[in-house]
Amino acid sequence: MLDWTLLRSFLAVVDTGSLSAAADRLGLVQPTVGRHVRELEETLGVPLFRRQPRGLEPTPAALDLVEDARRMGEAADALERKASGVGDSLAGTVRVTASRMVATYLLPEIVAALHIEEPAVDIEIVASDETQNLLRRDADIALRMYEPQQAQLVRRHIADIPLAVYAAPAYLARRGTPTTLADLLDHDVIGFDRGDDLLQGFSRFGLPVPREWFPIRSDDHVVVWQMVVAGAGIGFAQVPIAEAEPRVVRLAVEDIGFALPLWLVYHEDLRPNRRIRFVADRLADGLARRIARKPR
Repeated sequence: MLDWTLLRSFLAVVDTGSLSAAADRLGLVQPTVGRHVRELEETLGVPLFRRQPRGLEPTPAALDLVEDARRMGEAADALERKASGVGDSLAGTVRVTASRMVATYLLPEIVAALHIEEPAVDIEIVASDETQNLLRRDADIALRMYEPQQAQLVRRHIADIPLAVYAAPAYLARRGTPTTLADLLDHDVIGFDRGDDLLQGFSRFGLPVPREWFPIRSDDHVVVWQMVVAGAGIGFAQVPIAEAEPRVVRLAVEDIGFALPLWLVYHEDLRPNRRIRFVADRLADGLARRIARKPR
């Protein structure tokens, strides 16, 4: 009988290409994943990976195992979800994934209130702009900026988060205050490095710019926002987050007419779980109130 723990580590290495990345995905340490791979190789009597400059490459023997191992993983994940779904106790852990901006600026006061109301519920927060796999139990509840399409997911539309343009007073004192979107072409706008959302946005308004036009670039949205707060340039931000920051002001340029939909989702197998429903309700209600809060 093959130990599923070994196969789970094997699949993580296949998917990520390295022991360290696989360990991060599984919440383990690298030596443990390496030991799992060696034990599986000894059990099967074949090498499973070759070390290459860009990481670990599966051998033909490993590739022959992948699909069967994935089916075992799907069955194990389904069993775990259903076992979690039958619980009627609030005590226990709920793993929540959200974007870095939502996790950093919107969730803390909501989770704090939840913890005061029900200390028996432990909350694990995965702050990531990468989509976590709810079918694989990477998280129990996800807050996503798009509507999920998988039929197995319970989904709740919380609100649409509007975007607006902000800058620090120190920047405006130094460079002047733009009054139209076209005026932004004469200013420093903080942009994304590899992401093209802003490039597409400027193009929609008839203001095409190259990536190099943004003098400071990062794909970490928290870093981009903190650059705006520090006065490095002008930025686009989620209104509920920006309006809570006293070190910036909203610019009276025309409405950019864009909003981010916020959805709360979890797997339907978890619907019977009282703890999951409790946390989902508190998160949805708290976020709806926070987003609807009047601007200062």
